[in-house]
Amino acid sequence: MEGSAATPVNIVTGFLGSGKTSLLQRLLASPRLADSAVLVNEFGAVGLDHHLLRRIDGDVVLLQSGCLCCTIRGDLGAAIRDLHSRRERGEVPYFRRLVIETTGLADPVPILATIMAEPVVRHHFRLGNVVTTVDAVNGAGHLERQPESVKQAAVADRLLITKTDLAPAAAVAALRRRLERLNPAAPLIESDPARRVDPEFLLATDLFDAAGKSAEVRQWLAAELRRPGAPSHDGHHDVDRHDARIRAFCLRHEQPLDWTAFGIWLSMLLNRHGENVLRVKGLLNVRDSERPLVVHGVQHLVHPPIHLDRWPDADRTSRLVFIVRDLDRARLQRSLAAFNRIANPAAAIVR
Repeated sequence: MEGSAATPVNIVTGFLGSGKTSLLQRLLASPRLADSAVLVNEFGAVGLDHHLLRRIDGDVVLLQSGCLCCTIRGDLGAAIRDLHSRRERGEVPYFRRLVIETTGLADPVPILATIMAEPVVRHHFRLGNVVTTVDAVNGAGHLERQPESVKQAAVADRLLITKTDLAPAAAVAALRRRLERLNPAAPLIESDPARRVDPEFLLATDLFDAAGKSAEVRQWLAAELRRPGAPSHDGHHDVDRHDARIRAFCLRHEQPLDWTAFGIWLSMLLNRHGENVLRVKGLLNVRDSERPLVVHGVQHLVHPPIHLDRWPDADRTSRLVFIVRDLDRARLQRSLAAFNRIANPAAAIVR
């Protein structure tokens, strides 16, 4: 089945907080992409994005494999093979397209190499294209400090600058020039909530062509394809730690939260430590509300909260997933508990 008859695989990548999940929510709502399956990878042992994507009624699989750059090759190949087998047995709706959303800390090159080289996978699947989201507010800083961000932009077939409504026009123009130098072959689209993004243009066209990439990208792919199997780690590899400075953790609160107190706490946290809060995303049980509330912050930026129609499962615990640089979990836990005590002395336990 190798070749054009194989199921296309689209990769949606981009650094933490750049809008990958929001983009997928918008794209998969289109009837033209209704026959798509989604594989989601989240960094850390506790994830939330799969709950948000399930609202679209797609078949979403959460990979709990730790950081992509370390362990994804084996897990990704197994997940794709399993999804193919479930499709063939009729256990999931038939899908004509597979979309993989990477964690924001992903080096995308091992993912591309897996689809290009893993024998069983490439017999049934082929690379469609790579869509990379770049945050107009924080993207320039990520390109300066995070090598993963550079690779994500360099391998893209489509570059999408997100949050352009939140950034000065001069900053958006400077980021655009930077991306055009980094990847001159990729069409570049500016996006904000008011602009419609064509799903056919982003996901439904093109074959990935390594020959058309820059010399550096071709070198990355060649080096990865020469690797004998997946990267190895000892049994003590911490799936919640990306490197010596970046880690993920989850804070949970079992009683309903006071929204005002929580909002003050989160705003103060990002104002003081925003440079080191790479992402915080929460699913909250807020006092006097039957519906869960989604909060999302990236560095110094807090997005407007969103009410979901219903809870994704029976768990009503508030969950805050952090990805941070050089910040201590216990310190954040104590500060949130202090604000909870002020708002509700009887329900201030954060674990």
